[in-house]
Amino acid sequence: MESKPKISIHQLTKVFYKKENSVTAIENISLDIEDGEFVCLVGPSGCGKTTLLRILAGLENQSSGDFTIEKSDQFRPNQSMVFQERGILPWLTVEENVAFGLTMRHLPKSQIKERTTYFINKVGLTKFSKMYPKELSGGMMQRVSIARAFANDPEILLMDEPFGALDEQNKYILQEELLSIWSETKKTVLFITHSIDEALYLSDRVLLMSAQPGRIVAEMKIDLPRPRKLEDIRSNPEMADKFLEIWHHLQVEVQGSRL
Repeated sequence: MESKPKISIHQLTKVFYKKENSVTAIENISLDIEDGEFVCLVGPSGCGKTTLLRILAGLENQSSGDFTIEKSDQFRPNQSMVFQERGILPWLTVEENVAFGLTMRHLPKSQIKERTTYFINKVGLTKFSKMYPKELSGGMMQRVSIARAFANDPEILLMDEPFGALDEQNKYILQEELLSIWSETKKTVLFITHSIDEALYLSDRVLLMSAQPGRIVAEMKIDLPRPRKLEDIRSNPEMADKFLEIWHHLQVEVQGSRL
C-alpha cells in the first residue's frame, strides 16, 4: 500500500479584501510533500510564501482550495512554526519556553522534563536554561525557538526565514544544528528562505514561486548526499548551475512584477 504524502495541498488560493480592493496573495497552489522531506520555498518578496505557511499553521483561512496533514498520532500537534521574529515569551526562562507546548498539552512532568532537557542540550543552551530572553543574543533566542518546535513533537515543522536576521557565522552554525536535529527526528519541514545557498544546503527539494499572485512554477531536486557541508554546495558544479537557475528565476520574477 502506497503511503500518503505528509502534506497535500490542492488548488489553494488566498485573496485579501480591503474596502473595494482585493489582492490575490497565492493562487491555485497544489503540491505534495512526503513524510520526512525537507522542502525549501524560494520566491521574490511579497509572493505569498508566508501566507502559505500561515494557512498551513491555521493562522489564516484560505479563500478556496484545501490541504491535509497526514496524522501519525492523534495526540501529536499538527504543526509547530518558527518565525523570523523571535517568537519566544519574554517572561519565561529558556527551559520554560522550550517546555511551553508540552506544558499546554498537559503531558506528564517527567516527559516534559526529559524532552525539554534533551532539546536544550541539542541546541547548546544547557548552561543558559534558567536565563530569560533579555539575557540572550539573537542567535540564542532562535535556538530556543528551534528547540521548542522540535520538543513539541509536531507532525510537521513550518519555518519562516528563521535565520534571516542573523549574521553569516550564526546562520551557518544554526543551519548545522537544525540539520543535525532533523537527521535524528526526520520531521517533515517546509522552510521559507531568501538565501539560495541556504535552500541548496538544507533541502531535499526547492520549490520556486512566482511574483504575486504566488504560484509554484518550478521545482528542483537536490541530490547531494547527506550529511553536507556548505563548502560542498559551493564547490559542486551541478549546485553552481542550480544556484544560477534559481538566481535567474528570481531576477525574472522581480523584473516582471515591476512592469
